[in-house]
Amino acid sequence: MSGEINYKKLTEKKKILDEHRPFDAALVKNLEEWFRIELTYTSNAIEGNTLSRAETALVVEKGLTIGGKSITEHLEATNHAAALDFVKEQIKRKPSDLRERDILKIHEIILDRIDRENAGQGKLYYRRVPVRISGSAVVMPNPRKVQTLMDEFFSWLENETKMHAVELAAEAHYRFVTIHPFTDGNGRTARLLMNMILMMRGYPPAIIRKNDRLNYIKSLEKAQLVNGEDDSKKDYFKLIAAAVDRSLNIYLKAIDGEVEKVDSEKLLKIGELAKATNQTVPTIRHWTKEGLLQVAEVTESGYQMYSEEMIERVREIQEMKERRLTLEEIKENLK
Repeated sequence: MSGEINYKKLTEKKKILDEHRPFDAALVKNLEEWFRIELTYTSNAIEGNTLSRAETALVVEKGLTIGGKSITEHLEATNHAAALDFVKEQIKRKPSDLRERDILKIHEIILDRIDRENAGQGKLYYRRVPVRISGSAVVMPNPRKVQTLMDEFFSWLENETKMHAVELAAEAHYRFVTIHPFTDGNGRTARLLMNMILMMRGYPPAIIRKNDRLNYIKSLEKAQLVNGEDDSKKDYFKLIAAAVDRSLNIYLKAIDGEVEKVDSEKLLKIGELAKATNQTVPTIRHWTKEGLLQVAEVTESGYQMYSEEMIERVREIQEMKERRLTLEEIKENLK
């Protein structure tokens, strides 16, 4: 796999970055604060959290409450930021030093005050029920096999020495989410694990952008459906490598006094969403009222704005309606 991805380019950029170490303290502080919010916002957005980038910053940095947002969404933001703080405390260690307790600690912080019963479940207490991912044909391992698979995972991580740092981090993420050891919080824990490995090896963390969500999920599913055989992970590894490349660019430009432009969220008015999906405005309004569609933000003029991701959501709803699923069944499938 490593031969098919241009890891050499990433190595060269990291070498340039290393030549500028140690960085200016003010620069480090600024970059770390930015990455803390961006990683929290994007990772939670992938899981369906509706806090915007700006709202995430207000919740994490100011401790403010955002009207119309659930308590769980607020906790997901503060918990992820706290978990990232824990991860950064580990980066002087080696990936081979990681143990089960480290993953359990990350998971415990992620679900703190959200799901105490399942947060940080320990030895013999990984998920005890079978799980399926809504809308996916991937079958996750039998719960009875999870402990053995996790033991094998840590054994692999402890002994893997040949992989490029970026490939190792991506592979660890892939193996972890494929085991799916917890009932909830697997994706966020996997991305934090990946970034912990990257930072241990001197790379900046990889940000999976909100706009990359579908490609990210589909690339993982493509590999999982055939157990990672042949070149099925190629798209996934390319996506992660591109994410690391963007982060390296952010650091390199910051050293030169430049600011890397961050992709802004393009929001759609209700009429634009209706037109893009060949639906009527009343239909979009009804699905929003029923909780099938999420409003990204409401303007000062009272306009409801939707993310581009809702285009795909509308298509999913329409497909399920054509299969004659009930409203409640559609809601359950969209969770």
